[in-house]
Amino acid sequence: MPIQIIVTDGLLSKSAAQQAHADIAQAFLDIHQISDNRFMLPNVVGEVVFVERGLTFSGKQLNALAIIELRVPSFTFGTQQQKDLFVQQATNIMLRATEGKLPKEFVWVNAVYAVDGLWGIAGKAYSNVELGQAIQAAGV
Repeated sequence: MPIQIIVTDGLLSKSAAQQAHADIAQAFLDIHQISDNRFMLPNVVGEVVFVERGLTFSGKQLNALAIIELRVPSFTFGTQQQKDLFVQQATNIMLRATEGKLPKEFVWVNAVYAVDGLWGIAGKAYSNVELGQAIQAAGV
């Protein structure tokens, strides 16, 4: 499940970015109660993208920002409570990582859902049912 953090350069160090990504991944796993799942752990992937200052915008104005975006199967975040909790936790993680350099209003969190049957892992296209079965079979 790719996690991408897009952040204005200068808001956090490389090590803080690495820790933020790890913490956001852990929050995702914890919220879904799959922290120890042997299938999921190696498939929570992603990157941190630093965008040069002067090239990030909000309200048609230059602004420093952070965007946290997940690409996940459509059955992920099945309840509003999971969505609320993830947004809150991911936002707080980013605020800690930027050490006060970024106000909460400039942190965005979203999820993009993959088309059923087009979730590719190791050359296999999984349907939602198959993916759920693989996660269940790996246990927690």
